Amino acid sequence: MVSVMRSCIQSTLKLVNCVIGMVGIAMVLYSIWLIRVWEREVGDFPFFDDDDDFTPWFIYTFIGLGVTLTVITCFGHIAADTANGCCLYLYMLFILLLLMLEAGVTADVFLNRDWEEDFPKDPSGSFDQFKGFVRSNFELCKWIGLSIVSVQGLSFLVAMILKAIGPHRSYDSDDDYATDRAPLLRDVHPPPYVVGNPVTGSRMHGV
Repeated sequence: MVSVMRSCIQSTLKLVNCVIGMVGIAMVLYSIWLIRVWEREVGDFPFFDDDDDFTPWFIYTFIGLGVTLTVITCFGHIAADTANGCCLYLYMLFILLLLMLEAGVTADVFLNRDWEEDFPKDPSGSFDQFKGFVRSNFELCKWIGLSIVSVQGLSFLVAMILKAIGPHRSYDSDDDYATDRAPLLRDVHPPPYVVGNPVTGSRMHGV
């Protein structure tokens, strides 16, 4: 029973990890598209510009977050497959830090009216385009954001449950081990004994 429950929880953790991984891959692909647009307009890759005032920080941030989510997803799959306590602890720590970062940015946006001044000017214009898209599709973006945060919270909860159950073992307890071995012990029969007078060498000779 415990093994079946553990397998179900591991599959659930892998499933929610796939959702986080797809979000990370989508962010990386979007960042690659932004890099191509930057190269077409400026004529150079954004990574080779030494001018700090001309640094497309939004592209850097987006691709960094995408790679981070992808790495967390890979780490989560390893933790789900092995159910190792150390891996699960580190995975939960990464998810917790990610949730805290998202909560901090969300609180700054909703509580600070001048939150746009906290970010430097983006020379690529991608940040302004992203803000315009979010404002024009606020309801859609709100539900997408809530869904992503819910999946991350669910992954944290599932990892915590899997950590409480522990890794897979050959036998869940000593009682199961004894129960599995008991039928074999009952099937072993002692060898039959013949009761009679022993046959001596002289008697055999007389016969």
